[in-house]
Amino acid sequence: MSQVQLAQRTGRPIKTINEIIKGKTALTSETALQLELVLGIPASFWNERERNYQEYLARKKEQSAFQHHLGWIINFPIKEMVERKLIPACSEKIETLQELLSFFGIATVKQWEQSRQPNNFSVAYRKSAHFESDKYAMSVWLRQGEREALKIPCLPYNKAMFCAALSKAKKLANKTDPKEFIPELMEICSRAGVAVVFVQELPKTCATGATRWLSKDKALIQLSLRHKTNDILWFTFFHEAGHILLHEKKKFFIEGVVKDAFEEEANKFAKDFLIDSKAYKRFVANGDFSREAVKDFSSRCGIPPAIVTGRLKHDKYLGWSVCSDLTVRYSWVKN
Repeated sequence: MSQVQLAQRTGRPIKTINEIIKGKTALTSETALQLELVLGIPASFWNERERNYQEYLARKKEQSAFQHHLGWIINFPIKEMVERKLIPACSEKIETLQELLSFFGIATVKQWEQSRQPNNFSVAYRKSAHFESDKYAMSVWLRQGEREALKIPCLPYNKAMFCAALSKAKKLANKTDPKEFIPELMEICSRAGVAVVFVQELPKTCATGATRWLSKDKALIQLSLRHKTNDILWFTFFHEAGHILLHEKKKFFIEGVVKDAFEEEANKFAKDFLIDSKAYKRFVANGDFSREAVKDFSSRCGIPPAIVTGRLKHDKYLGWSVCSDLTVRYSWVKN
């Protein structure tokens, strides 16, 4: 059938039929119905081909735009992301770029620049003042925490329930096996509206913890286990919990970059929650920092000895190598 004959049978202008065949004009649903009557092939067939063709054109346009941003991917720790199965290994750079955007849940590099950089994240992350975090690696670490937290079903946030959960968490600190205390910690916090996730740090992230609100009813505490000791792990957890209890949901905190009253308040909350301030002053005033005295005091506080020695070392009452055997150390294993 010639184009002229097809135009006559469908009642469409010859120019329109010619442009449809050359791919210059979209095949509308109305034309698809006309083709169904003229050719006996269902309109759904033509609509599906049109949809596929338009998607093909869109992808070609997208890939053309992506060509200008291929250099962006070299900023990210792609090797580590592939090893941790955050993104699949790709043979082409443009595929890696697409996977990276998909990981962040964004359509273009511009969206990352506007919303995924740590400086623009509604997030509080603790990091050492002695190291400069890489913003690209940090954004990957934060995003992975967000993705993990979204998998955790939580009840709506309840302040009283969260305070009760923290009291239980303090008792959990005495357990040394992560297989025991991590599931329990995640469970009691989720019932209070707080998702707790452990995400291994990436090179140059230098973060031990982060806190942010995923919604008005769900908060996130993200821990990296960077220093791999139980005293820092639990202090970091209660520090982040302090941000949730004391500060506004939209506040932005960065310890080590911005030293302000909010960080000091969160530190004080963690110190006082783990060790009663008056009891600590009496213990320090006594001046007995022997192994036996530390273990006895920690028992009375209901916390592991490492938290007491960690506090004493921080306050310069003990050398960093003293009672190091009381500290429990952790390491990440490949799963």
